[in-house]
Amino acid sequence: MKLKTFLLVVFISSVTYSQSEYNAENLLVTKSDLEQNIFSKDSTANALVIYEIGNSYIDRDDFKLHSEIKRKIKILNRDGFNKATEEILLYTNDSGRKEIVEDITATVYNLKNGIIEKTKLSDDDIIEEKYNDNYTIVKFTFPNIQPGSVINYSYTFISPFFFKYKSWAFQKDIPTLYSEYNASIPGNWEYNIKLVGGRKLFINEADIKYSCLEVNGGGSSNCSEYRYAMKDIPAFVAEDYMTTESNYLAKIDYELNVFRGFDGKVDKINKSWKDTDLEIRRETDFGRMMKKGNLARNELEGVTINTTNDLEKTQDIYHYVRDHYNWNGEHKLFNDVSLKNLIKEKTGTATEINMLLYNLLLENDIEVKPLLLSTRENGFITKIYPVISDYNYVLVHASIDGETYLLDANDDYLSFGQIPYKCLNQYGRLFNTKMGSSWFDINPSQSSIMNYRGQLNLEDTQLHGAFELTSTDYNAYASKKQYFSDSEKTLHTLVDAKSDIELSNANYHNITKTDSTFHMSFDVSKSLELIGEKVYFNPYVIEFFPENPFKLQERSYPVDFGYEQSFIYTCKINLGEHYFVEELPEPKKLNLPENAGSLICNYSISENSVLVYFKLNFNKAIYDPVFYSYLKDMLKDVVDVQKNAILVLTKKN
Repeated sequence: MKLKTFLLVVFISSVTYSQSEYNAENLLVTKSDLEQNIFSKDSTANALVIYEIGNSYIDRDDFKLHSEIKRKIKILNRDGFNKATEEILLYTNDSGRKEIVEDITATVYNLKNGIIEKTKLSDDDIIEEKYNDNYTIVKFTFPNIQPGSVINYSYTFISPFFFKYKSWAFQKDIPTLYSEYNASIPGNWEYNIKLVGGRKLFINEADIKYSCLEVNGGGSSNCSEYRYAMKDIPAFVAEDYMTTESNYLAKIDYELNVFRGFDGKVDKINKSWKDTDLEIRRETDFGRMMKKGNLARNELEGVTINTTNDLEKTQDIYHYVRDHYNWNGEHKLFNDVSLKNLIKEKTGTATEINMLLYNLLLENDIEVKPLLLSTRENGFITKIYPVISDYNYVLVHASIDGETYLLDANDDYLSFGQIPYKCLNQYGRLFNTKMGSSWFDINPSQSSIMNYRGQLNLEDTQLHGAFELTSTDYNAYASKKQYFSDSEKTLHTLVDAKSDIELSNANYHNITKTDSTFHMSFDVSKSLELIGEKVYFNPYVIEFFPENPFKLQERSYPVDFGYEQSFIYTCKINLGEHYFVEELPEPKKLNLPENAGSLICNYSISENSVLVYFKLNFNKAIYDPVFYSYLKDMLKDVVDVQKNAILVLTKKN
């Protein structure tokens, strides 16, 4: 009897195990795929890519790039319904050549009373919309979607453009069990192939297919056949303190390097930096703007500069450009930019304004160079070879008396030598017209500080006093913008006070838009409760981090603050004549590995006062993923300290 019971348990367990598996081997939709309503490896997942495969090749007949996409998706719950719509962006160039999509097919599978029910996508479900002059969106929403549905769909993307081979994203914002990409690249086209995201390939194979392409007259080409695959890919979850997610998603990208025609002609697309520098100078509007000395001289004719000191002269010219020209919000860099239009309209692109500043400084004998970069939202720059499409912004690099200053005249709230936060993207390309371009690391010169200093007085059960806030550099920047947009709401917007604290009488001390420091003071009051003969209260009026910004189990991409920073809180609590300290909060001291950061919380008694000291340091602008668990634990302690530290006072008899 016991043996039969054991065998029954084994049988039930094996059935349960088999039913818990999705078919990640192919596109076939199984009953097991439909029966599952959760994904055990990620309980937060609302949908799941079970299987997907892409196949890109140059068609022998039309010589266009064909990419066949096939995908099977599981909808786990209603929150996953947004995955029941597919959008395909199609490009049309100015001469009318365009990308198209063909052979769209889809079937939605549901399980109804144990029977598999199929609903096919109809032509009426496919919509084409114009996005702008160069792009069209083809959109289709799958019919009869329910929690538990499985979608099986495919289409063929056809492009006449080879400058960028079809990229493939293995990772998405939902988990993926299996993702495979096959790429056939003729020998005529030589691409730089880049694997992004740091995840390892499960399959990485290459082979040669002979005479994959043939042309009239006997010309032919062999193809390199690549097969890449990943499996068990977690969802990419964006979290605070990161640049654009395209920097970190697991994917394969292609950049065309060389094209060889069947007639023997060779077109080198990605050139050396020497050739690229020459091309930028000679063939772009940006390059032409570097030689606009006459326009610059005329522009400064009515401006009086009463100094021969190079730094003061630079500051005067910088302030003139910043105060007299307005940014129109556009980031055009290499083309469709003109200093002549800027000077006429007094409004222009970020490039035009900063290149006017460059020319004005150059005409006044200041050593300056353009610094080309990519903003944080635009992604990282490729360092291996020149890709000018990676760049979308320019700063002015000025060398004065042995010091380097990076200047941007597009923002009224930047102090001299401060660049926008969006430009803190690790490095740029310094453009020297005589010696060629070179890499330049973009690092803020000093740490940004947020410092609260206060004094509180305890009278009976009323706590009242005053605090001063001093913030610097990037921490001051946000405060200035808030203050000048709505000064009346600034106090409660800037100060993360606890809900039972009353703030009032804000005073702002000689604040200007361009100061590198923001200084304000305000009053604080709080009612305490006497429990027996004791008072229990939290000495932290202010919270730097109301919650822990780091919530992931692990993070595969860096924590990128952009700059080093410190948070300081000091407070003296005068107890008066009616209370004495019975218990202080526990002190705390933490240090990150490699002196990358620290937390100090100290509490002491001086005469009849309690002194509170809190300091949190981030000594790096960017932390590699290996630091994530340490940062997460430290911020957990920060939140715990500021929410739960308790000072116990006893009333004197």
